[in-house]
Amino acid sequence: MTATDREGPRDAPAPAGADPLGDPFLRTRFALPERPRSFLRRDRLVEQLDQALRTPLTLVNGSAGAGKTLLVADWAAHLGRPVAWLTLDAAVEGPGMFWAQLLQALDAGGVPVPAAIGFPSDATRAHHTLLSRLAGELSGRDRPVVVVIDEFERMTDPEVARQLEFVLRHARPGLCLVLVSRTEPLLPLHRYRLAGEMTEVRDADLAFTTEEAVELLERHGLSLAAPVAGALVERTGGWAAGLRLSALAARSTPDPELYLKEFEAGRGTIADFLLAEVLERQTPETQDLLLRISVLDRFRPELADELTGRNDAATILAALHRANAFVVDFGHGWYRLHPLFREILLAHLRRRAPGLEEQLHRRAAHWLRRSGTLSETLVHGAAARDWTYIAHVLVEDMEIGRLLTGLDTVEPDDWFAGPEGDAPDPATHLVRAAGELSRAELGRGLEHLRRAEEQLAAEGGDSPAARLSCALLEALAGRLAGSARLADRAARSARELMPRMSPRLLDGHPELHALLLTHTGSSALWAGRFDEARAALTAVARGPRTASTVLPRMEALEHLALVDHLEGRPGEAERMVFAMTAEAERYGLTQPWGSGLGQLVLAAVALGRDDVDRAEALLAGAPGPRPVDPVPAAARRAVAAGVLLARGRTQDALAVAARPVPASDDSPWARGTAALVTAEAHLAEGRPDGAVEALRQVAGGQPPCTVGMARARLAAGDPDTALRLLDGLASRRRQGPGVAVPAALVRARAAALEGDRATVRRQLATALAEARRDELRRPFRTAGPWIDGFLAEPALRALASGWLVPGPGEPDGQDPGAAGPDTPPEELSEREHDVLERLARAMSTEDIAADLCVSVNTVKTHLKSVYRKLSVHRRNDAVRRARELGML
Repeated sequence: MTATDREGPRDAPAPAGADPLGDPFLRTRFALPERPRSFLRRDRLVEQLDQALRTPLTLVNGSAGAGKTLLVADWAAHLGRPVAWLTLDAAVEGPGMFWAQLLQALDAGGVPVPAAIGFPSDATRAHHTLLSRLAGELSGRDRPVVVVIDEFERMTDPEVARQLEFVLRHARPGLCLVLVSRTEPLLPLHRYRLAGEMTEVRDADLAFTTEEAVELLERHGLSLAAPVAGALVERTGGWAAGLRLSALAARSTPDPELYLKEFEAGRGTIADFLLAEVLERQTPETQDLLLRISVLDRFRPELADELTGRNDAATILAALHRANAFVVDFGHGWYRLHPLFREILLAHLRRRAPGLEEQLHRRAAHWLRRSGTLSETLVHGAAARDWTYIAHVLVEDMEIGRLLTGLDTVEPDDWFAGPEGDAPDPATHLVRAAGELSRAELGRGLEHLRRAEEQLAAEGGDSPAARLSCALLEALAGRLAGSARLADRAARSARELMPRMSPRLLDGHPELHALLLTHTGSSALWAGRFDEARAALTAVARGPRTASTVLPRMEALEHLALVDHLEGRPGEAERMVFAMTAEAERYGLTQPWGSGLGQLVLAAVALGRDDVDRAEALLAGAPGPRPVDPVPAAARRAVAAGVLLARGRTQDALAVAARPVPASDDSPWARGTAALVTAEAHLAEGRPDGAVEALRQVAGGQPPCTVGMARARLAAGDPDTALRLLDGLASRRRQGPGVAVPAALVRARAAALEGDRATVRRQLATALAEARRDELRRPFRTAGPWIDGFLAEPALRALASGWLVPGPGEPDGQDPGAAGPDTPPEELSEREHDVLERLARAMSTEDIAADLCVSVNTVKTHLKSVYRKLSVHRRNDAVRRARELGML
């Protein structure tokens, strides 16, 4: 470890009273928010929160204005023990800054930690040693430390969530963590729910009941009948802020009951009241500012000045905040209008100054872009209907890739649709192309790409960002078109352009490189260049793990799974899909998604195991066919035809295999998989010559097709040609079991026809040894009845026992591989089951050890026990067997 990797001591001069950036700690982040006099303490929610002392994690999750913060602050104030409180804001960004603020919150809350714990010296990172020391310190306390983190939705860094979960897991039972958030935090909440270690207060819990609304209104001086309060609760959805604003407005009216019956945001008496009592009592300058900032979700004084054309916003906003005039200060110079007040102001702005709203949104968009706030820039650009500007921002800031892959983009469909009304320019055409290609409208997408390229050439301007966007979209178009040439050309252009781009811009957009490699890797796969495809896709899978790259990483993993399957390695293919599933779960994505290629690969693996029911179920569960990416389209065709063939529906299988997959270029493996199904259908119906003809044009460069041709030649009475084909295949690199097993069976059959029983036994032993690992049953099922007598011999039966033929004690005719869920010979312990669950998520031994807080050797011991109890020898076999037994 270098000196820069170590955290400085907390009592070092640099961090004393300051965060890792050298800024002083703000006490407001660590103080319990003040409760207004009208605050209503609701016992049912307090009782729910009291459960927080019995569980390591508590989540209070609700919308803005739902009363989350006041509820938890009141509960914490009456708890009778120290509470560490931290309110997050935009400045608390990065692991180092987060942990520095949390350590300060502990100190401020009366829960000091020893200086030996350490202190983050870098705002962007926190060393693992600090986290381990902190967890160890908390775990040794006599009673749990209560830590409340408010506005946790502001912390979007997945690394912080991972670190926080590590400390929470290892600090037990010394930590009770309460998260107050508008969104679900990036923590493994399902794990805590299943273990009964989580307390939750949700939006539905926070909503006021009629009885509570009656009491709240009384605290505001309103005594109303339950039906009136019930109608108000229904209209506001029990929203705390809405009820309080309604009460404030109603109590100054002659007939509060009638007023509340007519309540409607933006119109009617409540709007009139707020406009008269709040807006119209302000100076003309303040009224003008309030109306103009109503177009903003949040704002700084500088942004408000941009909209007013003056420079007095800081003074006005501070005064409004002090006067509680519906302006909320949430720190570091940022303000927000109360949502209901903002809605009313916006409605008034539209009536008073028609057309001004779009101008204000346009000004806000330009200011926000200069300040580096891209997502809000695009929101305001869209609200202004300034589609040309949005397109320019998306292209010049290299957001085209994130539109297609990111989990954090804002309403991309609106952006795609919007530019259609504007005069076209290169950026507009590029955004339109992105929209069309995202919807698999290849023709229109290519047309917009061509127009963008023509205009860029005609203008003579030098915009590397626009040209790189062209290359990115051209690579996607090449992939969708099944044109490796187009994708390769785009990749070359991108490689030439990237050195001309700002390194900061490229580093901020890792999805660009991931997308280019995914598209070119998929195109190379389609063209049958498997080694090239594997290299590109592996680089994506091993690349930066960020939210913007999660979708290309998942696509890369499922494409790698298809390569493994096509090269005859079903076990590796299955593991790749499991890794893809784990990646999806990490980011909260649910299946089915995208093209469903991963599910199709699993279905193909299931077919190889002769588990036709599972293959059919996976096929049905995968997203339906669309006129888009030819790779999953060809995979779906092969699996669908294979299922029909396994069901004995040969004519239907032939019809499916003959369906064309639209693509510009031919795909050797797509033709090969279709030809293999066709050949097998002919063999099943006793037409070996038809099988030979089906494979004649595809057998040369594809090992599975070569084996298929050898089998067809043998069936047609030409064993010499069959063996010669297999001899040529054997001279290449070692083949996976999906190729080696059927090849050995063809040799065994040829030897059987010659009466060479010794060679038959040797080849069958080879086939069984290769197939046992992945339980490849289908090649044996389709070999023919000649094999049964040999498999009955003791030596070969021992190799086939328990997975291909019944094992000792199993009744004849039972297929162990096709058996339904059953009870294992020995029940797994709780810890063994924990290990098994993590195996199913494709976690490494080291990751399992860290997740379970045990040593690697302990995990290995549990793995050996799991393998023994499930009668398997490998990880993927254990997962598959556990699924068959209903244990996962």
